[in-house]
Amino acid sequence: MYSTKSVGLGFAIFSAITFGGSGPFAKALIGAGFSPEQAAWLRILGAAALLVPLVLVFRGRAGLRAARASWKALVLYGLTGIAGCQTLFFVAASRLPVGVALMLEFSGPVLVVAWLKFGQKVAVPRSAAVGVSIAVVGLATVAEIWSGLQIDPIGLLAGLGAAACQATYFILIDKLTGAADPLVMTAAGSVVGAVVLTFIAAPWGTPWHVLVDTIAIGHRHAPGWVMATWLIVVSTVVAYLAGAAAVQRLSAPIAGAVAYVEVVAACIFALILLGETLRTNQIIGGVIVLAGAFVAQSSVGKVASPEIPDSDTPDSGATPRPADLDPAGI
Repeated sequence: MYSTKSVGLGFAIFSAITFGGSGPFAKALIGAGFSPEQAAWLRILGAAALLVPLVLVFRGRAGLRAARASWKALVLYGLTGIAGCQTLFFVAASRLPVGVALMLEFSGPVLVVAWLKFGQKVAVPRSAAVGVSIAVVGLATVAEIWSGLQIDPIGLLAGLGAAACQATYFILIDKLTGAADPLVMTAAGSVVGAVVLTFIAAPWGTPWHVLVDTIAIGHRHAPGWVMATWLIVVSTVVAYLAGAAAVQRLSAPIAGAVAYVEVVAACIFALILLGETLRTNQIIGGVIVLAGAFVAQSSVGKVASPEIPDSDTPDSGATPRPADLDPAGI
């Protein structure tokens, strides 16, 4: 019989791979006429429509009470970890290779360390500063700053914005762990994200015909609804649920390490489906970014948890788990 950790590792890898597939399918919809904001809105709205009934069935009134008790943190989570992170990632992916966009987003832990040190005046381990330094060198390598900026500036800023949203998500996890389980968190955050993006994405102007048209994804073609279904069901709902199942069986450091498989998976999906390849400097810089971000993220769990906006009830006292779920898939 498989051990609990082995099953958890399988769930974690599966979650990372399914999250990694979101970029190419979103990029296909964007190329066919959706704006990045509309693609993110469709993904989040679809996820909310599937997850809310699951919360009602499996969590019932307890789930609703948990969401109501932590509504302030959940609203912030929906604004940043769901709407902000996914929308900015889609903007970045529409202008950059999918792998580069995700590498930028995964520098989020670097910003967590900076916020702890300079925003909260928390003493962080020396390894955190080392991780930040490594990641900064990697970002400079990806952008090839020695020969002038060789990367789309809007895509770069969007990727770093997604990283900031991811950093906020990591910080919020501490507040919500023990107060709302991952299913309730994801459903509530998706509802908030969908509502907020309704005012930003202007969905009344969505080119709905794209969903019934045959659209291109690289050199292949498929109906738009297939792309949307994959994005909503596989790369969002299934990916989040698999991630939640993994977290219940693994420690936060292990879950955090496995989450970086998503970047590799995204690059492979982009290569197979879109024919996207990365330049040598982008590959080298990306590896450096991820190494630095991983060191920084590993260091976050060693410091005392900072305060963030309180929910309506006292915190449960649960320990921080910044790697519990991946918002990018975010």
